[in-house]
Amino acid sequence: MTPTITDNPAEAVAGIHDGATILVGGFGMAGMPLSLIEALVEQGASGLTIVSNNAGTGETGVSALLAAGRVRKFVCSFPRQEDSYVFDRLYRAGQIELELVPQGTLAERLRAAGAGIGAFFCPTAVGTPLAEGKETRTIDGREYVLEYPIRGDYALIRAHRADRIGNLVYRKTARNFNPVMAAAAATTIVEVSDVVDVGGIDPEHVVTPSIYVDRVLRRSNNQRKVS
Repeated sequence: MTPTITDNPAEAVAGIHDGATILVGGFGMAGMPLSLIEALVEQGASGLTIVSNNAGTGETGVSALLAAGRVRKFVCSFPRQEDSYVFDRLYRAGQIELELVPQGTLAERLRAAGAGIGAFFCPTAVGTPLAEGKETRTIDGREYVLEYPIRGDYALIRAHRADRIGNLVYRKTARNFNPVMAAAAATTIVEVSDVVDVGGIDPEHVVTPSIYVDRVLRRSNNQRKVS
């Protein structure tokens, strides 16, 4: 199916419902879909579960969703850093739930969702509070923890360029979590700098195939620019 291509951020995030689980790409600000996030703040969906590498930077990106009171639960690897004060305030006040996931495990749980894997055993977090209540198994003399995939209702991701059927390429480190999130969501919405005709992207350079892409926001010059 050919994705919807729009220049309107509100149209790109239309229909995202209260209580949705949303996968948000980016590593810090690199590869974060800022225009889509800002549109979601305006759209008004609430009670959201956000899955992202970290819990926000300053008051932009996912921090804007947090500050607007739209997030019920955050799933991430790095909830606190010097400028994550919005999340810190909400968490200390008991206004948001946190699920802490080691970074490699987070990436693999997302990849497993896209690959149709039911669960997997991982040695990370064995013997720590993050393994409490989880099934463990000894395999070849080493202990492992059972981990389940993370699936999203929606993924909001950032790519460098799309073609008109939705094939994507990324720019350098902005690639990060975006490809695995694209495959792990029921509906993937991507923000790009440019849309080219079919054939305008070398097939050997495609990272995310069009089958995973549902909507494309072509960012205009007056929208945010982040790699």
